[in-house]
Amino acid sequence: MSSSRILVVEDRESLRRMLDRALSGEGHVVETAADGETALHLLATRQYDLVLTDLKLPGQSGIDVLRGSRKLNPGLPVVVLTAYGTVHTAVEAMKEGAVDFLEKPVEIDDLFRLVAAVAGETAAEDSFSVAGGPTIVGAHPKVRTALRLLERVARTDSTVLLTGESGTGKELFARALHALSPRREGPFVAVNCAAIPETLMENELFGHERGAFTGAHRRQPGRFEVAKSGTLLMDEIGELPLAVQAKVLRVLEERTFERVGESESRTSDARVIAATNKDLRQAILNDSFREDLYYRLRVVPIEVPPLRNRREDIEPLARHLLTRVGARHDRSVRLSPDAMRALLRYSWPGNVRELENALEYAVAVSRSQTIHPQDLPLEISGAEPLPVTITRPFRPSPEPEAAPDPPPGTSVEISIETDPEYERIRSALETHQWRRSESAEALGMSRTTLWRKMREYGLLK
Repeated sequence: MSSSRILVVEDRESLRRMLDRALSGEGHVVETAADGETALHLLATRQYDLVLTDLKLPGQSGIDVLRGSRKLNPGLPVVVLTAYGTVHTAVEAMKEGAVDFLEKPVEIDDLFRLVAAVAGETAAEDSFSVAGGPTIVGAHPKVRTALRLLERVARTDSTVLLTGESGTGKELFARALHALSPRREGPFVAVNCAAIPETLMENELFGHERGAFTGAHRRQPGRFEVAKSGTLLMDEIGELPLAVQAKVLRVLEERTFERVGESESRTSDARVIAATNKDLRQAILNDSFREDLYYRLRVVPIEVPPLRNRREDIEPLARHLLTRVGARHDRSVRLSPDAMRALLRYSWPGNVRELENALEYAVAVSRSQTIHPQDLPLEISGAEPLPVTITRPFRPSPEPEAAPDPPPGTSVEISIETDPEYERIRSALETHQWRRSESAEALGMSRTTLWRKMREYGLLK
């Protein structure tokens, strides 16, 4: 295990000493602070690889330490210590930029695993999967943070609000949460609130009794009843009619409802996950969404970032999705380097869903086992690159049809055709005086990924 410099901020002397001994015993260099003011002074004058801070401190709070750390060194990971069961507090800390949290009393094995992962001692994986759930591909820090939070809240019954643009994979997160939860043996029921006419919404969610209306020849349970003991995903919750929102709020608060045409109350213990691509706070201002329902839904908010903001995930996502698409078509296909570059320079307004559809199209029209740019939809293959010419040491091309290798040490002119990534990275580095942590934070990528790209583009000094 490699050594990391860790700042421990904890006002309880016994716990502070225990954390110091445990981490020092693993070979880490540990410094401690008993209050927020001392911690902020140390952060301003010394370099650390990780900060571990309690939230409740005398004077400056743990949130103040977190905010100060983000201001002084945006790329420095901060883990917060919280009292047992205070998931809401931990969520708020993660919204402020904490990468993870530990509940007290601290389990030493959990501490070691978390420090190893957060301090970069275990390689970041490109995918996340759980038995009975989907595979979620992504190593971007925001994706990993969302997945860590998902893992933590899965074992609770807290209501989760998934936010993000259409096509980002919110349902995959919901299914993964269900698969990780104690309710995994129960049903996972999904309802798209945007796909059901307003006049049928109440019936769809709560069911009806026989004779409740013309054509109701038999009783039928609603989604809340079907999802009993399991999980109910209410997708596009922002489209829920106002008249039905009050009934949903009642189920969340009292766990009771009535079928249409019935006076007897029924119970549902379904765990609710809501998802939306709308700004619900704006919908509240527009009087189209209830404020009390909004706060009842966002007990644990999890944001799924758009694909354009995590461009480093495009390549592993494309390979994963292509394998899945190829299996559906009973074909083994791969992407040519030029096709991959076309995917990397496209903006993906439709996010992961659009990427999968583009690959489905390419597999359908391609006549060979290799996908080329001309096999992709025109808006992707025709996206204009922003060429940047740089000089860097020659590295042989992996393509078999490449020209013969020049002599070792020869410098050659090459054209970077992968959108303005090179200029974006160079600009961020120059803006932040080539400090990698701050540059990585500004670019929305991990420090490891930034280093790899700097090496690729010849930007290492």
